[in-house]
Amino acid sequence: MLHPKIGFVPIARPTFDVELAQSMTEQAYAALDGHDLVGTTDLLMDMDAIEAAAKSLQPENLDLLLVFQASFADSTMVLALAQALNLPLLMWAVPEDRVGGRLRLNSFCGINLAGHGLTRAGIAYDYIYAEPTDSKAIEKVKTIATAAAVRRQLTTSRIGRIGENPAGFDTCLVNYDGLKQTLGLDIVQVELETVFDGARQADPAKINDALGKISQDVAGIDDMEPEATNGTLGTYVTLRDMADNQSLDGLAVRCWPEFFTELGCSACGAMSMLSHEMTPSSCEADVNGTITQLILQWISGEPAFGTDLVSFDVDKNEAVLWHCGLAPLHMADPDYQAQATIHSNRKMPLLMEFPLKPGRVTIARLSEATGEFRLVIGGGEMLKAPPSFTGTSGTIRFDHGAQAVMDTIMNEGLEHHISITYGDHTATLLTLAKMLKLPVLHL
Repeated sequence: MLHPKIGFVPIARPTFDVELAQSMTEQAYAALDGHDLVGTTDLLMDMDAIEAAAKSLQPENLDLLLVFQASFADSTMVLALAQALNLPLLMWAVPEDRVGGRLRLNSFCGINLAGHGLTRAGIAYDYIYAEPTDSKAIEKVKTIATAAAVRRQLTTSRIGRIGENPAGFDTCLVNYDGLKQTLGLDIVQVELETVFDGARQADPAKINDALGKISQDVAGIDDMEPEATNGTLGTYVTLRDMADNQSLDGLAVRCWPEFFTELGCSACGAMSMLSHEMTPSSCEADVNGTITQLILQWISGEPAFGTDLVSFDVDKNEAVLWHCGLAPLHMADPDYQAQATIHSNRKMPLLMEFPLKPGRVTIARLSEATGEFRLVIGGGEMLKAPPSFTGTSGTIRFDHGAQAVMDTIMNEGLEHHISITYGDHTATLLTLAKMLKLPVLHL
């Protein structure tokens, strides 16, 4: 999980109740304990102090700038900070008791002035209006800071694209320039034969280590054809080394038909192991799918899974998520023993077989179905259910209903892959979409 770094800057005016403003600031700072805060509780009241604060914060590699409006101040200080630091901005104003006497803080008017000035300057922001110890406010800070950290991480990320998407899988086309411009990340192209050569020449000791590691959690590996199994494990070793040595944050692998026809094994087991280790890996060279998985795992702190939607039961309000056998073992239902298996069509190992564990899941997809990037966001409950098909599968009940989800997918012409992670992370995804200026489609 990411640990966002937040710049904390309290501002005020000496003509208001400085003692109360100072108390509010200290309460907010204490309530944010546990966050990685950079800054001070000393109230900044003039442009000299603001310029000094901006200078001290610039080298800190911050994810988010939090301006705490401890009392009224005009927009000049906030604008100066925003322009100097060029970070996602969150302003926090505090209410005050209506006692019939002096307006002691006038905090909201301060962020109102700043919001107008920022809007005229074309600078995006978010805001909070709450007591310094309000739990919902603290949660909102966390949500916005996490989204901001994901946004920054994307600008330095590298995705390895292994081979090309198969013919007829336009859902997995890659837009190099668009991804660079929209997200800031780089795609590293790798030829399939490079991976095949690596798998064939993989260090036997590393293959044995991988076999020992996976055998602790997956039954039946000894029953798999050894040469093909070693091919999958050699692929894992090769892709693991490639990701580590080339600083690849995720992988999008053309898994068929060449892995079967040329290397004589399945890539699925290798991708399952990599995703389990938080190097998200998608099949069919689906770069946007891998990026979506990467975003989800950063937000949740857990592995993500790129999957097909293969079945709907509208009467039961259920659907089935499935793939051949590449879900991370982290998602296995603990009441079922994960099994080694062969590909259902190609009859070659190594794949993982298990049903997904029950629990809340968040669904997402970086989609380009319209020719422009959108972020598809949804949620649902993974139900406790036996395997629907061979491989890795889960039975889900969507928040918006099976019929509505099916209609949205077909009417919008969405990609056939969606990604999931466990937990409810919708608010963070919506905040990230806003930061990236991505339209949102609710699934």
